[in-house]
Amino acid sequence: MEIVQVLPKDNYNVFVYFVDGKIKKYDVSHLVGKGVFSKLNNLDFYMNNCTVLNGTLAWTLDGKYDKYNCIDIDPYTIYEKGIDVEDPLAHIA
Repeated sequence: MEIVQVLPKDNYNVFVYFVDGKIKKYDVSHLVGKGVFSKLNNLDFYMNNCTVLNGTLAWTLDGKYDKYNCIDIDPYTIYEKGIDVEDPLAHIA
């Protein structure tokens, strides 16, 4: 299950676009401040470093988008636990 795009919101929800066309809203607030996810406490870091790396939702740690220097979440977890939603960008197009 591959993720192709992410759209973070400042309430720690991320809209996650999957290669199969599904769009999920995934709440990462339960991870904030825990272990490797402690960096997400900084909202600027959370918003500005949120990306797709390794085929999943990730945050680059050094700003260089190195697939080895990031924190990420298993895409299957997001697919199973995320909430199905309509494309939040559809009204823009």
